[in-house]
Amino acid sequence: MREIALLLSLLSACFPAFCQDAPADVEAGRKIDSLFAAYNSQTPGAAVAIVKDGKVVFRKGYGMADLDHDIPVTPQTVFNIASVSKQFTAFAVYLLAGEGRISLEDDIRKYITELPDYGSVIRVKHLLGHTSGLRDQAAIGSLAGNRQGDVSTTGQVLQLMARQRNLNFTPGTAFGYCNTGYTLLAEIIHRVTGQSFAAYTEEKIFRPLGMASTQFCDNYGKVVKHKAASYELINGAYYHQPLNVSNPGPSNLLTTVDDLVKWVLNFEHPVVGTPALIKAFNEASCLDNGRKVVLRIPGDGDTIFHAKGQNLWKYKGVDVISHGGHAAAFRTFMGRFPGERLAIIALSNDEHNERLNARWQMAGFYIKDKLKEETPSAAAPGPSTSTPAVSYPSNLEEFAGGYYSEELGTSYTFVVRGNVLVMTHLRLEDIVLKRVGDHKFSGAGPETFAFEMEFLENEKHVVTGFAISNFGVKQLKFIKVK
Repeated sequence: MREIALLLSLLSACFPAFCQDAPADVEAGRKIDSLFAAYNSQTPGAAVAIVKDGKVVFRKGYGMADLDHDIPVTPQTVFNIASVSKQFTAFAVYLLAGEGRISLEDDIRKYITELPDYGSVIRVKHLLGHTSGLRDQAAIGSLAGNRQGDVSTTGQVLQLMARQRNLNFTPGTAFGYCNTGYTLLAEIIHRVTGQSFAAYTEEKIFRPLGMASTQFCDNYGKVVKHKAASYELINGAYYHQPLNVSNPGPSNLLTTVDDLVKWVLNFEHPVVGTPALIKAFNEASCLDNGRKVVLRIPGDGDTIFHAKGQNLWKYKGVDVISHGGHAAAFRTFMGRFPGERLAIIALSNDEHNERLNARWQMAGFYIKDKLKEETPSAAAPGPSTSTPAVSYPSNLEEFAGGYYSEELGTSYTFVVRGNVLVMTHLRLEDIVLKRVGDHKFSGAGPETFAFEMEFLENEKHVVTGFAISNFGVKQLKFIKVK
C-alpha cells in the first residue's frame, strides 16, 4: 500500500492542476519536463511556475521534497528561497517609508544605536542598495570559524556587528554585496513597529496577497507543514544540508511557487503597494554621486544594475528583473521579464540544480522570438601557465604562532609543516596556505571562503599580526599573541 500511495503522490505532483489550452504552452511544458527529467523518486527536485500575460501557464513539481519519508515536490512544497528573500525585505521597508514611519535617508544608528560610529553616515538607502560598506555577516562568520549547520540568529549578528571597528569602503561610494544590511533592515522594521519582522510582513504583504504558505522564519525549530529538506550528492549518496537559521531579512523566507505567482502578479496589478511605490522599488539603486549601482559587467558587455534585492539587466536583449538564492542546498530563482509579461519561478532543494541550466532555457520556450542570438566573443589568448620559481627572504617560521581578533573573538594558530605554512582553528579543518608574496598568502577551506592575507611587521621587522580579506571583509586585523 505504501508503494501505491507514493506512486499516486508522484503522479499528482507531475500533472499540473490547470489547463494548458494553447498548443505553444503544451509544447513548452513538454520541454520543461525534459529539463527536469533527471529528478525522480530517488533524488531531490524542484518546483516550477511560469506566468505569462497575467496567467499561470505552467506549474509542476519534480523529484522529492523529503527523501527520508518519500514525500514528492509539488507546487505547494515550501522552500527556503535564500537571497530571493531580500526583495521582500526591501519591499517591506518601502511600505514602512510609505507610511511615513521611516525615511530612506535616515541614519541607521537612529534605530540600531549599538552600531559603532564609523565617521560616515550609513543611511537606510545604503543598506537597500548594498552600498553601506558594512562587512558581510557571512564573510565575518567564515573567518570567525562558523560552520554549515551552526545555529545563527539575528541577535548573534547584531552582537558581532557591534564589535566591528571598520568599514570596507565609505558608504554610498561603491557596491559590496552585504547580507548584514538586510539583517539590519529587518531589525529596523522590528524596532520601529514593535512587531516582529515576520509579523509585520505577514500583516502588510503575505495576508493581503493571499500568500497563505509564506512566512519569514525567525525560529529554525518551528514546525512548517510541507517544507522541503535540502540535499547534496556526495560520492554517490545524498546527504542533508542543515539550515539552522533564525535570522530573517537577508534570507529565510519560506514559500511556494504557487504563492510566488501571487507576488509577481502584484507588480502588474498592485494589491500591496501603490504603482508609484512599485515603480520606485523596481528602479536601480544609486550611489551618492547619482550613478546607478553596478553589480557587475559580464563578458557580453551588458551592465547588471542592482535595485533593492533585485538585479536589472538584459537577457539576450530583453529586460529582466531577477535574483537567485543559495542557502544550505536550496537553489532558487525568480525572474520577471516585465515587457514580455513573463515570470519564471524555480525553487530547488538540490545543491547541484544549476547544472541543469534550466532557468534561461525556460525563458526561450516562451519568448524565443524576442531573444537576440548572441555571438560569442573570441577568447583572448591565455597567459602562460609556466610560473617561475620565486624565493622569498622571510622564513616561514617568522609567521608561526598564535593570533587573535577582538572584533571576531576568535584565534588562529600558524604552524610550519615541511615547506608550507598551515593555518589552524579549533573549529575548522587545517588550511594549507599558498604563498603569493614575501608576507602575503592566500587560502580557502571547506567551511572558509577564499581569502587573502598579509602578515604585518613593526619597525624592527618583527611580525605583530596579519590583515585578512575575503569577498565581504576587507583588512580585518589579528594581533600576534604568542
